[in-house]
Amino acid sequence: MPKTEKKSFSQRLLAWFYQHGRKDLPWQQDISPYRVWVSEIMLQQTQVNTVIPYYQRFMGSFPTIEALANATQDQVLHHWTGLGYYARARNLHKTAQMVVNDFGGHFPDNVDTLETLPGIGRSTAGAICAIAYHQPATILDGNVKRVLARHQAIDGWPGQSTTSKQLWALAEQYTPQKRPADYTQAIMDLGATLCTRTKPQCSICPLSIDCKGFADGNPTNYPGKKPKKSQPIRKCLFLIIRNPEGDVLLEQRPANGLWGSLWVFPQCKKESDIPNICSQFSCKATEWQLLSEQRHTFSHFHLDYQPVLIDTPSPSSIMDSTSVVWYNPNSPLEVGTAQPVKQLLEQLMI
Repeated sequence: MPKTEKKSFSQRLLAWFYQHGRKDLPWQQDISPYRVWVSEIMLQQTQVNTVIPYYQRFMGSFPTIEALANATQDQVLHHWTGLGYYARARNLHKTAQMVVNDFGGHFPDNVDTLETLPGIGRSTAGAICAIAYHQPATILDGNVKRVLARHQAIDGWPGQSTTSKQLWALAEQYTPQKRPADYTQAIMDLGATLCTRTKPQCSICPLSIDCKGFADGNPTNYPGKKPKKSQPIRKCLFLIIRNPEGDVLLEQRPANGLWGSLWVFPQCKKESDIPNICSQFSCKATEWQLLSEQRHTFSHFHLDYQPVLIDTPSPSSIMDSTSVVWYNPNSPLEVGTAQPVKQLLEQLMI
């Protein structure tokens, strides 16, 4: 690839960003490795508009990496409730503790070392080095993959090894030595605002002059789509066990597995199991009310869950367990809950 073409690509992108790029996002203010890292983790598979309020609340509670390292996992998960992909939050907490304990509270300034930390992959490490440390490090998030795949008409699915290698090679070739921080934010911003998944605004894109996808007249064909597989469906009952005060029983999931370390309703597969499950929590269930079935979709399956309202006297014995609590929806504890649980608890407050 000619050097002039590479220079032209980055120059056009930087000129566009200078005039039209977003520069008022919360993580673009008071830039630091810590703030860049948190934003990059939150933005993985999550839209900017969704992330902004979460990021602001998170930074309000954990303004420094020391504050995050000293927090409890429950506090961190509480601030993550609703964002999904909760392993991100658990890894965020682990990495904060490692940076404080092993690196004196200072983020490493090279990609290789950053990649050894939980939850930090090649692209996130590149973003930290480029934006916070102004190094010509390479990123390849979802937006960048789309921009590069369209510009060079690469039609493979980015999840495939051969396609991923092609895109990484392009990303490295186009990353400039000068102004790497602005370039990194520019190419992500272009993908988020102009080179969008549907209805890209090619007529005002600074890269359209030599974009092969645009020239072919079918930019939305790139990158290739992930091969479709039918999603399996799992079913369960959510047992909403309430005491006379209106508190709801929640149990903490094991650290590993679905909804790891989050607080959820007890579950069972069939209605005949309800008395037995309740007895495990020293609760008596003689009558209950089945509510409408709802669906929550994970990346690899659908969960169809049916809430069951169960009113019971509140025993004191469950308080002996650290993994079971009575949760007051009107005075919520600072614990992490799964999104369907959060939504049901909010409904109970009405």
